[in-house]
Order: sequence, then structure tokens, then C-alpha cells
Amino acid sequence: MNEHEWLFIDSGIQSPAYNMALDEYLLECGAKGRKQPVLRFYGWNPPGLSIGYFQKTSGRIDLDGVHKRGAVCVRRLTGGLAVLHHDELTYSVIIPEDYPDMPRSVVGAYRVLSRGLLEGFRTLGLDADLAIPENKLGSSHSPVCFEEASWYELVVEGRKAAGSAQTRQKGMILQHGSIPITVNEDELFDCFQYANERIKERAKRAFSGKAVALEDLLGRKVSIDEVKQAFYHGFEKGLGIHLNPLVLTEEDKREVLLLASNKYETDQWNLSR
Repeated sequence: MNEHEWLFIDSGIQSPAYNMALDEYLLECGAKGRKQPVLRFYGWNPPGLSIGYFQKTSGRIDLDGVHKRGAVCVRRLTGGLAVLHHDELTYSVIIPEDYPDMPRSVVGAYRVLSRGLLEGFRTLGLDADLAIPENKLGSSHSPVCFEEASWYELVVEGRKAAGSAQTRQKGMILQHGSIPITVNEDELFDCFQYANERIKERAKRAFSGKAVALEDLLGRKVSIDEVKQAFYHGFEKGLGIHLNPLVLTEEDKREVLLLASNKYETDQWNLSR
């Protein structure tokens, strides 16, 4: 990509419903005419189990386990499998489909936008690569997103270090993803249903070999501010862009809260499948 001006917003730590509502609201703003791409950073409180748009919850998600862990379920606009968002940096990119040099294919768009993630990891001193699976459809029947890397997701030392999902609507692309700082495997696996404890423990062992968090890679504590700074500069460098602040108006905030309440806090949306 050539040098371009993008908008940037760090919306801070918000509820799962608010986080998904703001991503959708920013997509709608783009569809209504604001064609300037947006990069957003955010966090979660309480922790959120985001469920893929097409993912079934019955027989897959342990709602009691989610609640016992103090987390909340929320369904994403994007596809893929469930992700437990807790101690992490979450990002989203909202960009027109006809943005200069943006490939038409989903895989191509992943490849381009992942350059920002790639440079973010490199800024932290990590040698990251883009995953190119032999079987792009995947062979896992697990409901857990981080158990295997999909096209152009980020792997470090052979393990998945960032997961992303994408949707295209109304001429816009929404891609958002998770960069875990730490992962509590017990907390994560309590959110899913397994036939018995033996199968659950086997899934945990498989997960440990396929996914990794930043602190495990760096071998030290890392602050959210350090991670934000690394990936802020990573997106600027990787995509050849300059980021300018986006400030939400009071009307924007009201619309996001209304969308969160009417859609993303409801069982009708979150447990619809």
C-alpha cells in the first residue's frame, strides 16, 4: 500500500456488547459515506466469549461455565470459532472493499491487513510469520478458535499468536482479531462442552502446542500500553499509513449504546444458533 491517512480510535476497556456494537457502528458509518479506513484498539470487561456468526452454541458452548468464570457471551458479525477475550489487545480494521490495492478476495485482504500485525510482533522483537495452512478449510472439529491457524494469521515459533476474522457488508470490510497477552487455559476450556474430562484434558494439551500468548513468547511481563504502542507503529509501518485520531461524538456514543442494548445484549442475537 502507498502512504494514506487512516483514522485511529482506542476505545479502551468496554463490555462485550459495546465492543461488538462499536465495530458494527463504524462499519455502518463507512457504508453511509465515511470511506476513510479506521483502526481501532479495545479491551474487555467483563471478559467476553465472542461466538462466530455461524457458530452453533447448543452442545458446543458451556453457558454455565462461561458465567461461572465471570464472562459474557456475545455473537460477532464475523465468522470463525469462539474466542475468549480477557487479557489481550483486540484490534479492528474497517475499510472500504474498493480501497486502493485492496484484493477482492477474503484471503487476499487477510494477507494485506496482516502486515500490520506482522510488524507489530517484529516491533516487540518477535519473529512472526503468516500462516498458510495446507488445508484452508481446516480439519479440526473444536469450537475453540486458537486451536489452529487459518489463512494469513500470525504464528510465532510455529504456534498461533493472533487470530482474526472478517466479514464484508455494504461495500465495507470489517476485520477484527485478538492478540493475547496471557492465556488462562482452565478459564478458556471451562467455556466449552466436552463429552468427558479425559477429552477436555486432551483438548487442553493440543491447544498448548498450537497457541501461544505474548508473555510466554517474550519470557517477561508486558503491559497493555507497550503492546498498543508496538502494534500502533506496526500498522503504520506494515500498511504504509499515517494514523489520525477519531473522536466519537455524543450522538455516536448514544447510537452505539442503543445498538449494544437492542442487539448484542440479547439472547435472541447471541444464542440464535
